[in-house]
Amino acid sequence: MNLKESDGVMIFDIVHIIRNGWWTELKEALNENLTDEAQTINGVVSCEGKGVEGVVVTDGLRCVTTDKHGIYRLPSLGDTRFVYISTPAGYLTDCEQTVPQFYKEIDLNQTREYDFLLKKNPKDDNKHLFVLEADVQAGLKKHWELYAPIVDDYRQLIAEYTDRDIFGLNCGDIFWDTPATFYPDYMAKVKKLDIPVYRAIGNHDIDCNGRTYETSYRTFEGYFGPTHYSFNKGNAHYIVVNNNFYVGREYFYIGYLDEGTFQWLKEDLSFVPQGTLVFFVSHIPTRTTEQQRPFNYDYGKLAGETINAAAIHQLLSEYETHFLSGHLHANSNILFNDRQMEHNTAAVCGIWWNADVCIDGTPQGYGVYEVDGNQVKWFYKSANHPKEYQFRCYPVGSSKEFPKDVIVNVWNWDAKWKVEWLEDGRFMGTMTQYTGVDPYTQQVCTDKDRTMQSWISAANTTHMFRATPRNRQAKIEIRVTDRFGEIYTQTVLK
Repeated sequence: MNLKESDGVMIFDIVHIIRNGWWTELKEALNENLTDEAQTINGVVSCEGKGVEGVVVTDGLRCVTTDKHGIYRLPSLGDTRFVYISTPAGYLTDCEQTVPQFYKEIDLNQTREYDFLLKKNPKDDNKHLFVLEADVQAGLKKHWELYAPIVDDYRQLIAEYTDRDIFGLNCGDIFWDTPATFYPDYMAKVKKLDIPVYRAIGNHDIDCNGRTYETSYRTFEGYFGPTHYSFNKGNAHYIVVNNNFYVGREYFYIGYLDEGTFQWLKEDLSFVPQGTLVFFVSHIPTRTTEQQRPFNYDYGKLAGETINAAAIHQLLSEYETHFLSGHLHANSNILFNDRQMEHNTAAVCGIWWNADVCIDGTPQGYGVYEVDGNQVKWFYKSANHPKEYQFRCYPVGSSKEFPKDVIVNVWNWDAKWKVEWLEDGRFMGTMTQYTGVDPYTQQVCTDKDRTMQSWISAANTTHMFRATPRNRQAKIEIRVTDRFGEIYTQTVLK
């Protein structure tokens, strides 16, 4: 087959290719044309024997798109481990034990040609759902046995949604500093989900024995592929990044996004129209307060937020962005502005597998997000509880700080929720929000025979509410309305 360049455009006989073994000849043509470009890799993205146009392909540094024949050329390959695609909406890749196969490991000694096969999604992914888990953080054999019932909880919930595309997101800290040891245990449990799961790396998933940040993610990559990537579902664009910056000293790290990831992110977003719904997935939160706090050179702060988050927020300022994170073993929803919101998800492991709640009183569980076009709804699903279990209430005398008050913990609360109360059927108004500790969690954390680790303590949280009954013997009812108008009620037990 003859192939030449004319005015910068590749011209070849498409009819001849299609009729006479197009796949082999197309590969030969690409190889002939690229002999003088030693640092260029190439390939074809196809589905059912046809090239797919407009698919973003990257080496983690640069991004290009496939042409109308599904061909891509990625020039000036740097020192990168993978070539991979941003899976387009309406398509799926193969999936091995829940790991989506959207990437290929580069070996320039073997080939410069990497092809990707897509398959059409049998469901319209404009309507999709994902379950979001954070901080499995299992480091003992018994932890994986405790994780198994939570996976069963996922499966039961997923079975309720037969009308939409479903996948999983994991915000990192799957392991507890032992990824190589417990990878088989994790995969044995999670493969039962039988859905794709897209994973972010956490600080407890990294290798802490190297001299630099660049050595820290090699093991995780070997299991799950690149640590920053994107994919598409319906109208939504999903971005996953690694913001655990290992500083080359023991287990220390900071929340930080490196310049290479920023450059890739900028290129990736150049193919995403402004105004698009974006989900930005990381382990460490970008920010934990509505307003950016002054910089404080304190390790606790550096490891609990992304210190250059302002640049991330600015880069995504023209998108409808939901930041999804874990790391803090607590639950919160923080509205930054009318376009950006952070959802920090409580830990699957609760108090490190010592209790069924997290340090802020949120039950072990996971987030559930329902996406329909550009609309998003979400709720927190407590493991081994019905979906309606959205808060916990305590009778008078449960709190040492407010001994005369009824106490309520509404773990998935945000500023658009309402928390109200009734006394003997009479509406008494809105409960008072305060920052404090959950009574049950306080009890658990002070029982060191139960929690084992001396460093564990209950954490202050802003999703606590209180009210003072006129009559301590009265029937007290709590009525909580979420931002979507769903109403949940409980009667306070005496």
